[in-house]
Amino acid sequence: MVEGRRFEFDDVTYVVEPFELGPLVLPTGEIVGCDPLVSHTTPFVDTVEPGTYPLRAWVAVLHKDQVEWQRRIAALQLVIVDEPVASWTMAAHADQDVASLDEDSYFGYGVDAGTGTLADRVTIETLQSWDFDRIDETFIPAQIPLDPIEAVISAVVDENTGANVYVVGSGWGDGSYATYVGWTADGCIATFVTDFQVLPDA
Repeated sequence: MVEGRRFEFDDVTYVVEPFELGPLVLPTGEIVGCDPLVSHTTPFVDTVEPGTYPLRAWVAVLHKDQVEWQRRIAALQLVIVDEPVASWTMAAHADQDVASLDEDSYFGYGVDAGTGTLADRVTIETLQSWDFDRIDETFIPAQIPLDPIEAVISAVVDENTGANVYVVGSGWGDGSYATYVGWTADGCIATFVTDFQVLPDA
């Protein structure tokens, strides 16, 4: 993602803007990408050192006839080190073989509640223990703001570790979304990015 990058498709102009959501606490460094209101706890194979890292949303601002039409979260990025990305791999679980995929296939997580997140395994495991009323009270507002950044909801879900979560709108809504791992030139993980398939192919 590049700030200010423009895409044109079907008479719609897409302009990409970054928004810093805040610090994400990773007690284990085991990253889960999922719809947190549905909760799947399987972490990706690639892990990082436990710690606190910035979480960033990339918003696509859509224009029609030179007038802003709507905004959608195009990607969610967990920044591990602020260094250039030299290569990308697909984030996968231990039982998934990326080499088995053809060029049009990917491993992604399913979204059924129109939301997505990147969070620590501890966070998602804790959410799975919450009953519906607590989920509803914490993450489901009576009215969802039109601006997707204003609609982001964050919460600390494990007081012992400080593990927290940011619940964001998943692009156009329900679907299946892949996460990618960006690597530095010296082979360190720089970032995890979930693509919500909002932007047209460049």
